[in-house]
Amino acid sequence: MALPRMFFGLAALVTLVLASGFSSAAIYQRSVPQGWSLHRRADPDALLPLKFSLAQSNLQNLEAYLLDIADPTSPNYGKHWPADKVTDTFRPSKTTVDVVHSWLAVDNGISLDNIQLSRNGDALHVNVTIAEAERILGAEYNIYRHGKTGIERVGCHQGYALPEHVSKHVDIVWPTVHFGNSVVTRRDASASSLLHVEHESGATTQPISEAELEASGCDEAVTIECLRDLYHFDYEPLAADRNTIAVAEFEANIVQPADLDLFFQTYAPDRVGQVPTLVSIENGTNSPPGSLGEATLDFDLVMGLLSAKQEVKQYAVGTTNANQNPVDELLGAFDASFCERDGVSDEDLVDCGDKPLPNVISISYHFSPDYIDPTITPVVTRQCTEIGKLSLRGITFVASSGDSGVSYGTGQHGCLVNGTLVNGNPVGTFIGQLPASCPFVTAVGATSVVPGNSVDDPEEATTDFPSGGGFSNNFARPSWQEAQVSKYLSKFAPDYAPDIFNRSGRAYPDVAANGWPTVVATNGKFFQSGGTSASAPIFASFVASVNDARIAAGKRTVGWINPALYSREFAHVYNDITNGTNPGCQTEGFPAAPGWDPVTGLGTLNFPLLLAAFLQLP
Repeated sequence: MALPRMFFGLAALVTLVLASGFSSAAIYQRSVPQGWSLHRRADPDALLPLKFSLAQSNLQNLEAYLLDIADPTSPNYGKHWPADKVTDTFRPSKTTVDVVHSWLAVDNGISLDNIQLSRNGDALHVNVTIAEAERILGAEYNIYRHGKTGIERVGCHQGYALPEHVSKHVDIVWPTVHFGNSVVTRRDASASSLLHVEHESGATTQPISEAELEASGCDEAVTIECLRDLYHFDYEPLAADRNTIAVAEFEANIVQPADLDLFFQTYAPDRVGQVPTLVSIENGTNSPPGSLGEATLDFDLVMGLLSAKQEVKQYAVGTTNANQNPVDELLGAFDASFCERDGVSDEDLVDCGDKPLPNVISISYHFSPDYIDPTITPVVTRQCTEIGKLSLRGITFVASSGDSGVSYGTGQHGCLVNGTLVNGNPVGTFIGQLPASCPFVTAVGATSVVPGNSVDDPEEATTDFPSGGGFSNNFARPSWQEAQVSKYLSKFAPDYAPDIFNRSGRAYPDVAANGWPTVVATNGKFFQSGGTSASAPIFASFVASVNDARIAAGKRTVGWINPALYSREFAHVYNDITNGTNPGCQTEGFPAAPGWDPVTGLGTLNFPLLLAAFLQLP
C-alpha cells in the first residue's frame, strides 16, 4: 500500500462553473479559519507572488522505495539514496510543467519573465498583482487579520479554481485558502510572517530546590541519572566525529549558556562550557526572542545524555521569509528542490538546500492538526512526502506525539465538531497532529514513574498531561504496523461510535520515553518540566548512539526506523507499558494495553537490546 494516501471523508474538491465560463475543479474553504477575521478586500494593484506546487512523479512508490532500504529483511537495508537520485525520481513530468506553464503564459497572458520554474521542476513561481491572480484563479482576495497577534494575511477563503486539465497537475497554489503564512506587499514594503508551530509542554512547570532534588526519587524528579537507570543507557561513543544529531527549534526559542552550565555542573560535568552548534535557517537568531525554557529542555536532555565527545546541532528556524511556511523552511534547508528557482542567483537563495543533513533530528513541536480539510490536507501531505524523501537519504525524523491526548493543540484540546475544529475539549471526533502522524516520522509518547515506585518498576502513561496518540485522518495505516495495531483494535480499543476516530489510519505514537517530571535549568534555577517534548529528544539520543555504533562497525546509519521497530526482530527490545489513558474530546481516549497502544506505542526502550538488534542488521 503506497503512502501517503488521503482519506477524503470531507469533500475538499468540487466542480464549479465560474463566471468566466470554464469548467474547473475548485478547492474551497467554507469559513474563515479560527482565530482570523475578514478585514477588507485586497488592493488590486498590490503584488502577490504565487507558487504553484506541481504534482510529483512516482509518489505512489515512495513507501516501497523506503521499505527497500528500511525493512530489516530487505537485502538493500541501509542503502540510502543520494540526493540526485531522489530529485530525479520524483521530478514532476515534462507534461505537468508544460501544461501549467502554457496555461499561465498562453491562456492567461502572464509574461514569461514573471514565471520561474524551480530547478527540479517542483514548482512554478509566478509574480502577479492581486487583480491578475483573481482573474486567472477565479478568486476574490481579501486581507485577513489574526485576532491574537493583529498580523494581516492575504487569501481567498471562498476558494480558487483551476481548469480541469490543469488541476490534476497542481497540488497547491499559495497563497489561496492557505493564507496563514502569506502576506501581500508593495515593492517598497517589508513584512513579517506568522509562525504556526507550538512546542509540546503539557504539564505546568514547577520550581524545585536543590535540597528537594536531593531528597526526591525518580517518581518525583527525573534526572539524567534516572533516565540512564530506566533505560539502561550508558553509551560511550566510538565515532562521534562522524556522527550527527540535531534538534529543531522554532520561533526563536533560545538556549542560555549559563543555564546549560548550571545543569551540566550537576548532571554532566564534562559538558560544562559547551553549547549546541547553531545552524541558523532564515536568520532564526534574529527573530524576536521566544521562550527560554523550551529549547533548554531539549538540549539539557540530549547533551546531558550524550557524551561530551558528541557534537549536538541546533537548527534554529526563523521567520524572515514572509511567504514561506516555517516547516517548509526547515525542509527546504535540507532539500534545495523545496526552494530553488531557475533564473535566481545562488546569493539570492537564503538557506536553500545548503544545510548539512543530520543523521537524526528531534522535533518537539506540532505544526498542524490532522484532519481532512482543504486548507490543511494538501499542505501536510506535501510536507509528509518531503519527510519521506529526506528519509530516503538516511535521516531519522523523531517527533513528540503531543500533550493533548486524542485532541489537538497543547492546552487548547481541539476536537472536530460537525467538520469544524473547535477548541475547549468539546464532544467530537478525535484529531491527531503533525508531524507525529506522518508515517515517515517516529512519534514518541510520554511515560512517568508511578508515584512511590522506582526505576525498576514498570512506568505508566503520564497523568499530569494526556500523552498524544491515536489515528491519522490523512494517512492510511501502513503495512509495517498492521499486525500490532489490528490486535489492539480487536482486543483493547474502546467501543466508540464509528465517527469518533479513523480506525484505518496511520496509528501513533510508535514508542515512548519518560516525559514528566523532568528536571531542567532555566533562568538560573532548577525546575520540573516535561511533556512529549522531553520524550522525543530522549529517544533521539538513543538513535544517535545506535548510529554511532553502526558507523564504528563500518555500517550505515539507520535512517527511517519505523519498519524495524515494528518488526519481529525488535519485539524483545521494549518495556511494555500497560497502565494509563490519554483523555480528550470528553472521553477517556485510549487505554494502554499489552503490546502496541495509541498512548505509549510499542513501549519504552531497553537500550542495550535496541543497540544489539540494530547491530545485527547489515
